[in-house]
Order: sequence, then C-alpha cells, then structure tokens
Amino acid sequence: MLYVDIPSPRQIGALDLVRSDACVSIYLATTPLTQQIGQSRTRLTQLVKDAVQQLEAANVDKRRIAALEDHFETVQDDDDFWEDQAHSLAILATPDKILTFRLPNELSEVVTVADRFHLKPLLRAVTFPNTAHVLAVSENDVRLIEVSGDLPAREIRVADMPRDAASAVGKATINDSGAGRRIGGKEGQKIRLAQYIRKIDAALRPVLAGSELPVILASTLPVASLVRSVSSVEMLDKGIEASPDDMSPADLATAARPVLDAHYDDQIAALHDLFEARAGDNRTTTDISDAARASTFGGIDTLLVDIDNVVTGTIDETSGAVTFLPDGGAGSYGIVDEIAGRALRTGARVLAVRRQDIPRQQDLAAILRYPM
Repeated sequence: MLYVDIPSPRQIGALDLVRSDACVSIYLATTPLTQQIGQSRTRLTQLVKDAVQQLEAANVDKRRIAALEDHFETVQDDDDFWEDQAHSLAILATPDKILTFRLPNELSEVVTVADRFHLKPLLRAVTFPNTAHVLAVSENDVRLIEVSGDLPAREIRVADMPRDAASAVGKATINDSGAGRRIGGKEGQKIRLAQYIRKIDAALRPVLAGSELPVILASTLPVASLVRSVSSVEMLDKGIEASPDDMSPADLATAARPVLDAHYDDQIAALHDLFEARAGDNRTTTDISDAARASTFGGIDTLLVDIDNVVTGTIDETSGAVTFLPDGGAGSYGIVDEIAGRALRTGARVLAVRRQDIPRQQDLAAILRYPM
C-alpha cells in the first residue's frame, strides 16, 4: 500500500514563509514496493551531493552545511522510513530542521537551493488529490467509502448510520402494497425511503462537516433521485449509476476514478472559460512580471502554474519587481513558486497543473481581483 502525508494548502502557505541561509528542496521518485526502494535511496545520496556543491559554491558557512548533511543522514539511514513509501518523496531542509512528505503523485525529480523552499510540486498533491468520499446507498445497505489516490479504498464507520431502509423506519419491509393505507403502496415506499435518507443525512453531517473532499453518489433509481432531493450533502452531479450492493470498496474506487477525472476536467474547462471572460476586462495575465506584482499586492484571485518548469530569479519583497537569473544558483529561487506562495498567503486559489491545462499554455495564468 501507499503511505502518504500531504500538507494542506494552509501548511504550504506557512512553509512559503520560511527563510534561511540554506533551504534545500529535494523531490525524487519512490515506490511503495519496499524491495525496490534501494534505487531511490541511492539517488537521494547523489541529490544531496548536488545540493551541497551548490551551497559550497554560494560560500554558505561550512558548519551550516554540515548540519544539513546530518539531517539528510537521519533520513537516509532510517530503514523503517524507507519501508513505507508512496510514488514521490519531498524533503525540505534547513540547517535547523528537516521535513519529509510522501506523495501519491509521480513528480519530476528536482533539487533546489535558495533562501526559501521550492513548493510548487507540493501544490500538485493538493490541487487534484484524487481523493473523494463515495456514498453508496440502496434500500438494503448504506456505506461511506474513502477513496485516496492509489491507496486502497476503505469503509468509514459512521456512528448512528442506519443499516437499511426497512430497519431505519421500523418495518420488516418498505415494499408493502397495502392499498388505501395512509403511507401504503408506491407513495408509502417513497415516504419511507425519504425517512431513511434523512437518517443517513443526519449520521453523515458530523463526519463530513468541514470536509472539502468531493462526494460521489453510488446508487440507482429511484433511490438516487431521492438522495439528491432530500440529502443536504453536496455531491458531484455525476455519480456511479449502478447498484452498490455487490460492489466492494475497491470496486467503488475503480468506478469513482473516471467520475473524479471528469470532475477535474470540468474544473479546468470552467477556469479556461472564466479566464477568457476576464481577459476582456483586463483581469488576466500570463506574464510572470505582471503576476509577480499582482501577487505582491494581493491582486490574484485564481492562479494556475506549470508544475514542471522552473523559472529562476528573484522577486522584490515590496515592489514585486522580477529579476530573471537563468543560471539559477543559491542566490535565486523559482519565481513562479514564489508567486504561488504570495498568492496563497492572500487567499488566492492556486492550482499546480500541466502546461497543457494552463490558458495560453504559459508558465502561469492568473485571474485577477481587479483590472491591471
């Protein structure tokens, strides 16, 4: 299985504030197959050497470099840590502290040295995490399944969740056809199903309160339409249109992934439409210098950044003026990364995506809060 620990957008915003004489950011490919992890450990050794060479070239104090190397050795020598991995590993270190994040995404290899961390790859893990809840509902059963990227799906135990429709309404069956009864026949069945769904809804509220994960409904008519009309749970418009009774958590996860993919595609398409609409009002930019100034003064509402490409240089802390330094080095950092961090700190929505998903296919695309 995968072992992951993904930071929240708020944590990424806090990490973006870290400043040090030596901030080392390393991203490398890993594998959940323990017997094959040796290659990643060997590669980390080389990446640390590359970072040290950059620090030495920048004349960083040798004692500070030695402290960094000690931190990396604690990770490199931890056999238990390497037994539990996902598809990528992020290591963020200063001479005073080291942090690791195991990520489900397959990220490109990166090693950077600057006075701040390179965080854009971490944003990818929180942009489209491929994580959701599947609410599987039928007359005979109800389950809440957590789907997490490539992790095995698991059922979440929900307190006070009804077992099935009949027991929820205190009946042996909800399908009696007693004509003339106050709640008999098909009308009575619908009323009892609604009672059942309201009890499901009440049980789910404390579990889903505050959750930002999408909820995918797995059900068939007429239950599906009743769930959508009665429940207060916000669900994706598209669901799994199949009876979930005989579907395992793994089956439901498999069925959920194309629904999630379509949901993410719809989000990107909607952002492209919004970008073009705002372009007519001079409230968009794909220019790095313009975006840097806008981020410095809290002018970005939504930002899409290319996860793979790194543009090096510096951004003035007060004016937002950009200095491009194509050769990089310890005196520079990822400019787009810094723009993303500043945008996060001013409440912008930031998405790390592939270049083909960015309007105009540039390094970034920003939708602004006011005209430039």
